[in-house]
Amino acid sequence: MRETETIWMNGEFVDWADAKVHVGVHGLHYGSGVFEGIRCYETPKGPSVFRLREHLTRLENSARLLHMELPYSGDELRAATHELVGRNGLPECYIRPFAFYGYGELGVHTAGNPVEVVIMSWPWGNYLGDENAQSGIRAKISSWKRVGANTIPHVAKATGIYLNSMLAVHEAQRAGYDEAILLTDEGYVADGSGENIFVVKDGKITTPPLSTSILPGITRETVIQIAQDLGYVVEEANLIRSDLYLADEVFMTGTAAEVTPVRSVDDHDVGVGPVTLELQREYLDTVRGQSERWSHWLDLVELGDGVPQGARAEA
Repeated sequence: MRETETIWMNGEFVDWADAKVHVGVHGLHYGSGVFEGIRCYETPKGPSVFRLREHLTRLENSARLLHMELPYSGDELRAATHELVGRNGLPECYIRPFAFYGYGELGVHTAGNPVEVVIMSWPWGNYLGDENAQSGIRAKISSWKRVGANTIPHVAKATGIYLNSMLAVHEAQRAGYDEAILLTDEGYVADGSGENIFVVKDGKITTPPLSTSILPGITRETVIQIAQDLGYVVEEANLIRSDLYLADEVFMTGTAAEVTPVRSVDDHDVGVGPVTLELQREYLDTVRGQSERWSHWLDLVELGDGVPQGARAEA
């Protein structure tokens, strides 16, 4: 992670090195937090945050599922995000808003603990590797199963849930693969450790339904809409591992991973196909303001008077 100048923390901008919490915060001990991954892209009209309002709505919904009341509205967090982008002077960056139960009591229950809210931004390339965006990644079916919907609320992008993902990706990378794919207890394909999954077969695109305990990905929703607008048939349906092995194409989506091809699953070669590359191209054109069809998803950064002139000019 490359350090940037400032972080928004509980309503104030603080230097990167000064953004600290006590080791007794509830979120550190129990994983009681929620977060978002958002990207800002350089566009012909200036820095634009992709689907910022949708991400902040999901953050609010995640918090509600954890009985967490955010002390800031979506509009306040949007304004803070805009100003943070301007202050750090990065026309392209990854943005991480997160909220967690802070320092107070240390029982499992959260009563008496304040809710802390932080927004960070820093430069970050494709999560699965910029070179893999064209050549594709090697994935492995994990021995760890995706947690069930009645075990923990998978619709929430909650910090504690990602222990499941961490174990899966550690296992995959120790075995020499790039990423893990998790199955449900019933054997259906769920998702990657931090990405949603799509399969292309005979020109039709299929992705697992929300009932497989996946996160309702904003990039997933975006790619479904783009694919349908381009004339592809897209359906949500249960997939088994053999569907991955026999697919014409497999790809993963996510804010950090963008649209990344999967060239093999468990050493079954799939390759990188034209549908994936077309959707990848259309997605990147969209987020960088090269396509008017989906320009409504771009949230142009509004640099207010509180942003230093140097940062405004650089952004």
